[in-house]
Amino acid sequence: MSFSPLSRRFFLRQAALSSAAVGLAGCGGISALAPPAPQVYELTPKNTFDPGLPKASWQLLVDMPSANAGIDTDRIAISESPTKLDYFAKVAWVDRAPAMVVGLLVESFENTGKIVSVGRQISGLRANYVLQPEIREFRAERWEGQPYRVRVRIGAKLVRFPQRTIIGGESFERVIEVKGPEFTDVVRAWDDALGGVLKQVVEWTLRTGERDDRAAGRPRRQV
Repeated sequence: MSFSPLSRRFFLRQAALSSAAVGLAGCGGISALAPPAPQVYELTPKNTFDPGLPKASWQLLVDMPSANAGIDTDRIAISESPTKLDYFAKVAWVDRAPAMVVGLLVESFENTGKIVSVGRQISGLRANYVLQPEIREFRAERWEGQPYRVRVRIGAKLVRFPQRTIIGGESFERVIEVKGPEFTDVVRAWDDALGGVLKQVVEWTLRTGERDDRAAGRPRRQV
């Protein structure tokens, strides 16, 4: 992927850590030096699925996704090598990545029209299964000699209640190339990557849960 000198300067400036801005914010009382508020971005739920998905008669809770400290933030991550993680300056997600993703997961399940009830763990919903996600990769990548891209990888475990038995586990990943020089192109690639992973997680969960529910051959006792 080629960039004009102006576009390259934009990406280099955006990818730099914003430590200088944070330092200025700490110089109490100098409002003229306070950094401007970051531009906030959000991603969207998935709304297209395999029409052959089974209709689930059971209820599902979605745990808050676990994530390492580099991901559990509202800062937007960029990696310039496999072992280095930085953040774009002057931009942020609308919420911490795990909180944003759990909301999009729940809404994506609802958009299937294939499940009786789904909610977040904190909702107090009495459920037959709990989905436990783990955000393992959630970053843009600009590695030397590689196309500029976004990588999203989420692991998932499905737990049956009240037995608290793990009935399945899987990891889902999607990598999307950034198609333009603007930061909105990065966000668009991110939305595409996350959307693909959300679709895989939702479809896998519905199929795995329904398979287990049928194998049990009896109504689930709720917890």
